[in-house]
Amino acid sequence: MDRPAPVKADVSLRVPADGAYVSVLRTMTAGLAARLDFTVDDIEDLRIAVGEACALVLPQAIPGGDLEAEFRQAMGSLTISVSVPTMGRAEPDYESFAWQVLSTLAAETAANADDEHLQITFSTDSSLALSDGLPGAGG
Repeated sequence: MDRPAPVKADVSLRVPADGAYVSVLRTMTAGLAARLDFTVDDIEDLRIAVGEACALVLPQAIPGGDLEAEFRQAMGSLTISVSVPTMGRAEPDYESFAWQVLSTLAAETAANADDEHLQITFSTDSSLALSDGLPGAGG
């Protein structure tokens, strides 16, 4: 008798808002993507995308603040949000190299800014899920 696959739990991580900790997020991203059967190339693209998202939010972080990352998992898909606390409204630079790279690597990209936080959210699908036509996989 086949058991249905368990629903994958969402994961969150909080680290100091310092570039030295971006590697922790990149490593966590790679581990989660591997669990979702992303290809090696997909995983490297995700690692780069996380780095670019962090490059967009970290300059806006208040000193001593935290960089928060949330990972939402679905079959063949991963959505990642990175956010930092800010002093006042801080929009990302949509003309920057980081935004262009992130927009190219991700299936969907969005920014959300208010008077206290800047958040970048992006999602991507496994190329295996796209080629297999898995339900819930965008493309």
